[in-house]
Amino acid sequence: MTALHYEVHGPSDAAATVLLSSGLGGSAGFWQPQLGTLVDAGYRVVAYDQRGTGRSPAALPEAYAIADMARDVIEILDATNTAQCHFIGHALGGLVGLQLALDALQRIASLVLINAWSKPNPHSTRCFDARLTLLSASGPRAYVEAQPIFLYPAAWCAEHAQRVADEVDHAFAHFPGETNMRARIAALRAFDIDARLADIAAPTLVAAAKDDVLVPWTCSQRLADGLRDVTLDFMPHGGHAHSVTEANAFNRSLLDFLSRVSAPAQSTVPA
Repeated sequence: MTALHYEVHGPSDAAATVLLSSGLGGSAGFWQPQLGTLVDAGYRVVAYDQRGTGRSPAALPEAYAIADMARDVIEILDATNTAQCHFIGHALGGLVGLQLALDALQRIASLVLINAWSKPNPHSTRCFDARLTLLSASGPRAYVEAQPIFLYPAAWCAEHAQRVADEVDHAFAHFPGETNMRARIAALRAFDIDARLADIAAPTLVAAAKDDVLVPWTCSQRLADGLRDVTLDFMPHGGHAHSVTEANAFNRSLLDFLSRVSAPAQSTVPA
């Protein structure tokens, strides 16, 4: 199996480890707005490029599933001698966290789910249909040019035009290929653990922006209604990537949650 690229930041003797899992793009770089904040707060932080993306190249099988992505996280936890982590996932990354909490709850100290969901919904299905049609008809460049429309509020995109243009260029230069993209989208579209939400005991922060144009905020409300131990944090604006566009407000909420659920127990497995 191809090795996964991961990075470890912060003190090696930290009392708690945070693992960051990105959305559809799969890149550890998505978490730049949170990385320094978490390290400064004393956390050991693990970030990784998901299999088949970025610095973790691999040909994904057609039947690739969120459960496979959860097993990849266990591989990273083992490789970094991490017995238990605070898992933070954005969108698809949040689905990976939910699956991991069902498959290996002992590895999860807490969950942070950002604009995530427990079952498919017709609006997001329509969005992904449109994105896949664009990919087929016009190719990767058109696909990544449309990506900011789904990630960010229009006003933010206009205000940060050069940053958005740079991100689009980077996404095009590192596009994982149509086959891998289709496999990843198929995995998130097939994900449905709605009937098992009550089985997840880990304390969870459910964070969502009400102006997310890709994933309705009601999906996060459904998570909050179904999970057993929930803190719900709705923001009025910020879009699908509000952890980027409203990073300061999101980081305050994140640190507050982590400070309440972080245990002083050792976070690493003895070598």
